[in-house]
Amino acid sequence: MNNNQNKLNPNRRQEWSGVTLAEYVEQRNGVPLGNSNSLQNMLRRSFGASSFARFWQYWNPIWGYGLGKYVYSPLQRVLPMAIALIMTFVISGALHDLVTMALRRSVTFFFTPWFFILGVGVVVGRAVKMDLSNYSWWIRASVHLIYLLLGAILTILAKRVLEIP
Repeated sequence: MNNNQNKLNPNRRQEWSGVTLAEYVEQRNGVPLGNSNSLQNMLRRSFGASSFARFWQYWNPIWGYGLGKYVYSPLQRVLPMAIALIMTFVISGALHDLVTMALRRSVTFFFTPWFFILGVGVVVGRAVKMDLSNYSWWIRASVHLIYLLLGAILTILAKRVLEIP
């Protein structure tokens, strides 16, 4: 394992100082930044991941790099890893909601609670040592799709019950 791979290990505290965006994207997608196969590789790797944590390591590596370097890494210096991870999901959701609000010109909160639920899913998956690697790609993809949809459904139900815009 080279030094940069060690730095990107999901079970270790992250040190981002020696990893460039290009290195990160290539490691996650298996192809250089800007390659025409990038999207296909991201989808195949994300939905074929062995756990929820691995799913997010492959999903949108450019956004993941920024969140890891500028949000998760500073948070994990002062918070337990699980809390830092959930807070990173919440901050990502809040940023998605801010963009949505700017485009819609109305207050709405969907991504923040949804991403909170997804972050909790990652923490729970790690706690139970989730490992889908012995299942086919289709089974793993189905589990990830159910995880995403269940999180969205729970968010919609919670918003209705709590009367949140």
